[in-house]
Amino acid sequence: MIRQLVASYVLLVVAALLGLTVPVTITLTNRVYADVETLARREAQTAALLLAADDAPSRQNLARLSAAYQIQTPAKMDALSAGRAAINPMPLPAAVDDEAFTAALAGQEYLRWEQAPALGADGMVIAVPATAADGTVLGAVRISYPLAPIRERLWQIWGLGAVLAGVVLIVAAVVGALLARRLTRPLRQLNDMASRLRDGDLTARAEETGPPETRTLASTLNTATETIDTLIGSQRAFIGDASHQLRTPLTALRLSLDNIADGVDDPYLREDVEHATAEVVRMSRLVNGLLALARMEATVSSPEPVRIVDVVADRFDAWRAAAEGSGVRLDHDIADQKLCALASPGHLEQVLDNVLCNALEVSPDRGTVTVRTHRDAAKAVIEVIDQGPGLPAADRHRAFDRFWRGPGLTGRSGSGLGLAIVKQLVSDDGGTVTLDAADTGGLCVRIVLRLA
Repeated sequence: MIRQLVASYVLLVVAALLGLTVPVTITLTNRVYADVETLARREAQTAALLLAADDAPSRQNLARLSAAYQIQTPAKMDALSAGRAAINPMPLPAAVDDEAFTAALAGQEYLRWEQAPALGADGMVIAVPATAADGTVLGAVRISYPLAPIRERLWQIWGLGAVLAGVVLIVAAVVGALLARRLTRPLRQLNDMASRLRDGDLTARAEETGPPETRTLASTLNTATETIDTLIGSQRAFIGDASHQLRTPLTALRLSLDNIADGVDDPYLREDVEHATAEVVRMSRLVNGLLALARMEATVSSPEPVRIVDVVADRFDAWRAAAEGSGVRLDHDIADQKLCALASPGHLEQVLDNVLCNALEVSPDRGTVTVRTHRDAAKAVIEVIDQGPGLPAADRHRAFDRFWRGPGLTGRSGSGLGLAIVKQLVSDDGGTVTLDAADTGGLCVRIVLRLA
């Protein structure tokens, strides 16, 4: 935003400079040409008066004037009689039959910017007639002024304008940068506050400074943050109360059923008690899953760099005994030993626990559960592949819904919250999780996280 403000400010200054400098420079350029023409015309008219006097002293003065003019200026002055002869003591001019002398001897003033024969270069040619008192044209005076000195002067004018414009642009850029930083300082403070909120710091507050708009925005954000902090605090308190109020009676009910089962000899009654106990166990899992989801939604955590190979190895150690008991082999296909992802503390471990638990339950005897990790562009990808029956495409879309239990092995005793918890954890860390059909015929759980 600062660059855009500075660029806009500099563009405005450029437009102002072009609107002011270009017309002024063009005016100065025209003025230079006009001054050269005016001075040359004045000298030519003075020389024409001396030539029209038609006496020896005047012609001597004309010769001295021509010599002095050529010394003081880069121009050249020539004079020609009406018979196109030299004016003594001046030499015969070059190109006595050019358009300038022809027009002047015809009684007309001639002025052109063209090739000057007397100089052999581009320049201004002016010729004026020398007319006697009775109107007779006695001769003509021609002045040839080279264009090169004029161009050099114009380059100096344009160069000075360019230097001044450059200095103004540099000053404008510096001033614009300072002004832009001052104007955007409240916005940067708001961005810092938003970053702290993203990292889970609900105590972050923005200073209410700057223009009225940013002060209003800062006040609104501060109020919203306080409201969010209050709501999350209330939710955490509810979770704590619910954990105690729900787990305690369920635990007591299970103990009571166990005691009843120990004292019952009737096999039918014992079977009913065992069914009730199983339902209490399932209800306890369901309550624990719901509380876990509620705790995740109420917690704002900050993702940290996690080395994936270490997490996978740690979870394999935890699940290896269960895998061996089910006759399933755990395999890790590693493409990058140093691959790191951004994940909140404990999130990736819990995700892998839920996914591995499901994979082990559906895997056949002597099957393999493969965890494949690799880099995909700017993402870290973890794929958990089993050799179970898989899921139809329609069921794969519903598998992340809460309380949905599939028709397979995991649907018998599961709470329907495992994959919902996985999706919540991965989403909290800015990642995605999808279910795809595996090449082995089973299911592939694809977890995509941000690279550290």
